[in-house]
Amino acid sequence: MWNGSTRLSLAMAIAGTIGIFVLASGQPAPTVVFYRCLFGAAALWTWLLWDGNWQPMKEGALLWLVLGALSLVGNWVCLFLAFKYSSISVATIVYHTQPFILLLLVAVQTRALPDKRKLAWLGLAFAGVVMVSLRDGEGASAQGVLLALAAALLYALSTQATRKLSAYAPAQIAGMQMLIGALALSPFSHLVVVADPFTSWTSLMLLGLVHTGLMYHLMYSSYQSLRPEAIATLAFIYPAVAVLVDRLVLGTQLAGLQLAGLGLIVLAVVANQRLR
Repeated sequence: MWNGSTRLSLAMAIAGTIGIFVLASGQPAPTVVFYRCLFGAAALWTWLLWDGNWQPMKEGALLWLVLGALSLVGNWVCLFLAFKYSSISVATIVYHTQPFILLLLVAVQTRALPDKRKLAWLGLAFAGVVMVSLRDGEGASAQGVLLALAAALLYALSTQATRKLSAYAPAQIAGMQMLIGALALSPFSHLVVVADPFTSWTSLMLLGLVHTGLMYHLMYSSYQSLRPEAIATLAFIYPAVAVLVDRLVLGTQLAGLQLAGLGLIVLAVVANQRLR
């Protein structure tokens, strides 16, 4: 019952609720990410010490670790800002253009054009992003969309850097990235006084312990037993839950043109995954 599919499904469902806790914290995005890194590092290092998979890292690996960490925390800051400037639904689905951003990065690195079919789906996803960016709907803005795209770019960079660290345990990589992220953001982290401090602190702790520590553990353990196509399919639980939560909890409503744009992005990303 507690197999790879179940673990990854739960992890993606948890990810879909991130936006609600970010907004409920009432804190600036850099502060939210700082505490997510701080509490997440505590959870991941506890697991790492329990599991005993620590390995000394070589000097060359440390450079990729730092690059991946800075890209990762930068991606979270941009995404959490996007939640506030647009909506959870719009920011999350635009954020899932990551595969296309990664596709373009690989094309630049290899100096080779991607497959024509992938380019066609990339064009469709871009059309969807343009439609979502239009201001004729409630809860969407061009600024939020641009921040979500920046988050996707930074996540793609983090993915590329992390791939250079395949010799090390995932929990070790993530745990060290969280520590680096907390150190990098500490000068920019300033708690803002809110009407309900209990809700604020509870949200920050859940983002670190549940949405980082537990979620990463569930994802890493599921990847060992699932095929890539299964991972790609289950990943869409994340935006589906985010859209549902945004609608039911915050009552966010989007215009028809923007809903059509979100649909084009989802269609393009699914089709792109099927081409692998």
